[in-house]
Amino acid sequence: MTSREIREAFLAFFKNKGHHIVPSAPVVVKNDPTLMFTNAGMNQFKDIFLGDARANFSRITDTQRCLRVSGKHNDLEEVGIDTYHHTLFEMLGNWSFGDYFKKEAIAWSWELLTEVYKLDKDRLYVTIFEGDKADGLSQDDEAYTYWKEIIAEDRILLGNKKDNFWEMGDTGPCGPCSEIHVDCRADAERNAVDGKTLVNADHPQVIEIWNLVFMQFNRQKDGSLHPLPAKHVDTGMGFERLVRVIQGKSSNYDTDVFQPIIGYIARKAGITYGSNEKTDIAMRVLADHIRAISFTIADGQLPSNNKAGYVIRRILRRAVRYAYTFLHFKEPFLHELVPLLAKQFEGVFDELIAQQEFVQKVVLEEEQSFLRTLVTGVQRFENYILEDGALRNSALRGELNKSLGDANSCDDKRHAKVIDGDFAFELYDTYGFPIDLTELLAREKGWRIDMARFQQALDEQRNRSRAATAIDTDDWVVLQESESVDFVGYDQMECETEILKYRKVAAKGKEQYQLVLTATPFYAEGGGQVGDTGMLVSRETGEKIVITDTKKENGLAVHYAQSLPTDLRGTFVAAINAERRRDIEGNHSATHLLHAALKQVLGNHVNQKGSLVNTDYLRFDFSHFAKVNDDELLQIERIVNDKIRENIPLKEERDVPFQQAIDAGVTALFGEKYGDHVRVITFDDRFSKELCGGTHVQATGQIGFFKIVAESAVAAGVRRIEAITGSAAERFIEEQVKTVSRFRELLNNPKDLASALNRLLDENNSLRKEVERTVTDKALQLKDKLTAKALDIDGVSFIADQIDLPNAEAVKTLAYALKGGVENLFLVLGAEINGKPLLTVVVSDSLIKQKDWNAGTIVRELAKEIQGGGGGQPFYATAGGKDASGLPRALANAKEFVMSQ
Repeated sequence: MTSREIREAFLAFFKNKGHHIVPSAPVVVKNDPTLMFTNAGMNQFKDIFLGDARANFSRITDTQRCLRVSGKHNDLEEVGIDTYHHTLFEMLGNWSFGDYFKKEAIAWSWELLTEVYKLDKDRLYVTIFEGDKADGLSQDDEAYTYWKEIIAEDRILLGNKKDNFWEMGDTGPCGPCSEIHVDCRADAERNAVDGKTLVNADHPQVIEIWNLVFMQFNRQKDGSLHPLPAKHVDTGMGFERLVRVIQGKSSNYDTDVFQPIIGYIARKAGITYGSNEKTDIAMRVLADHIRAISFTIADGQLPSNNKAGYVIRRILRRAVRYAYTFLHFKEPFLHELVPLLAKQFEGVFDELIAQQEFVQKVVLEEEQSFLRTLVTGVQRFENYILEDGALRNSALRGELNKSLGDANSCDDKRHAKVIDGDFAFELYDTYGFPIDLTELLAREKGWRIDMARFQQALDEQRNRSRAATAIDTDDWVVLQESESVDFVGYDQMECETEILKYRKVAAKGKEQYQLVLTATPFYAEGGGQVGDTGMLVSRETGEKIVITDTKKENGLAVHYAQSLPTDLRGTFVAAINAERRRDIEGNHSATHLLHAALKQVLGNHVNQKGSLVNTDYLRFDFSHFAKVNDDELLQIERIVNDKIRENIPLKEERDVPFQQAIDAGVTALFGEKYGDHVRVITFDDRFSKELCGGTHVQATGQIGFFKIVAESAVAAGVRRIEAITGSAAERFIEEQVKTVSRFRELLNNPKDLASALNRLLDENNSLRKEVERTVTDKALQLKDKLTAKALDIDGVSFIADQIDLPNAEAVKTLAYALKGGVENLFLVLGAEINGKPLLTVVVSDSLIKQKDWNAGTIVRELAKEIQGGGGGQPFYATAGGKDASGLPRALANAKEFVMSQ
């Protein structure tokens, strides 16, 4: 069977068992603060397990793309090294929400594996939960009973809590699980060693293939287990492993899931896959990583320097580094794999083929950027080794220490050919170098890394990051049970409500509370629109509780408050800040008009890639490969303002079948998870129709006025427009008019303001050039005076003086002039520029070769006298500092250094 046939057989099997097939959720998680990426098939059903949402179908099946590269489930460093770990993988699953339980799940899994996929029963083993005294849980005898009806009892193994009790996290839904393992070893090996001794022993050929999780409990913060309102089944089978087993391969990478891409890489590299371990690993890394990179970008997560974006950038850079180091691709290559991947998943995950050009552009830009960084980082490494080599020169090292009076100026670790852990961490953190790349470079030079210090620096960074985002959350205190929470905010600014549940949270040292209400008009942050604020007012006492924000968590609107009501079980009026909401609505509706105008002016390739809608302004990110010029921006503005003046009424449709909306041409956003029924927002059927869950004006005239205030690049292929509306736009125009009026007055009210400003700028440039010529002339005049002061010290032309020049550029001009005119020059110049001391050291090429002197090393030592530091090239280096009074001492030390040689 091909991989496509295997996937289709799984979905068809469970469809015949009464399951509804649902699409994969985006791999990038939204509205869940505990996750960055979808790391398991159950993530999109989390709110159902928690009892916060009602399931539309009691039986569901799907294939979910998952990413495991951060947090508890982190497989990144194993990927490519072994043959079965992946960053992005498919999780085949079948689900029961309060419907069938262990009996059916076990029977159907066996039926599918042995009767549909025809797996050898003699190669299969199963595990069940052995129980755990600490949790008061006994052995899962129910699962054991059902398994022994279909498999020999000696193939039913007991598993501990680590292997056979599945938990979502430190808190949340959990339960015992039953795993199915398959022994893929050759018959001779199987006869020699019993397969059951290798189950859960990390044997590469005896692997887990399917995990049947029986959701029964909810783990509380104190560690206790409470039964869930209903029992659920949550299964997950790794698609790539399944294909490997069915196709009889010893590695996931040998299947038709990966071989087309590996084959392409091998041809391009001119290397045969299977011929060399290092190049094989590199090809596996590229074949795996391009999947994670491509699908996360397609789902809306661009590479960046923080959070989820940083994880993707790290994966991409790991791939580039392997391509560069082991496959010798010195030019961008990864982006070439995107079309192959898009074609492979056509009809399965169409998000990629629909955005193929955009994804390629982003990957290419990131590759180009990192290849430049890689070259820079390697040079930094080489300079580090070179500087250390200079310090190792015993004569220079000894005399420098002696003349400058610092016996400990050189680090003993570096003398012992150990790369400082802080430097290795700088390469990792600043240049994106994985530590194993630095280790590789070090080994080639005969060095090693202070790994203890590197790990310490890494832990310090992680701790800072955790501290910045740490949230201590108590368990929910449930006041009443409810199957649903009513959101009435589309139609009402206030409503009567009660508190469903609450909990205390602490973040950054501040305590606050989260409330879930039975009904609410508060819009929870989502789709770029910020959450509502307002009041919760007691009907009985009039007590007012300020709501500072509203966010969505697992499908629930969570209201943030600084305090709790005195009577938690009372009746309340929930009222939003209406004026603030109206400003937000104006900006949100304007983003819809802007999106449509962008498509009209720039082309249908434009798609929303992110947005922010708050009270003050709107920010809209969109796919486009060139700067939007001024004429285009003006045209876009005019279209939006024309639509505002038309006062187009809002057309809102709720509970529209998703496919019906898509077939009608409604704009949907990539990376969003839509339900079976959606809300459609229309401003003129021929202009703007979008799926949207946010709040909007009743007619476009309420927006007032639209003004673009900025256009910029966000990432490769992504541009950003920032704009304002309504009174904010009016104030902006008023300020612009005032500014222009002030300029006119300052220039004596010229008829043509632009011409007058240009004349002023031309005059200013002319005067600046004249000043620069004067400074240069002064510097060159100093050249002759300083040349005349040169001392011949054992063949070294030594010049050291404190000079008076107005800027660092003039000092550099003088230094280079002297270097070009004086042989065997050792030059030290001191200057005070804008109250700050500056030291400049020049060493002629002949002295670098003869004496192994290094200007960068020397200037750092001299700079101690001015309480500063610096560096540079072996022939030219500078240092700044805080204490200008130390310049004479630095110049004297320089002379002592030369005399000592």
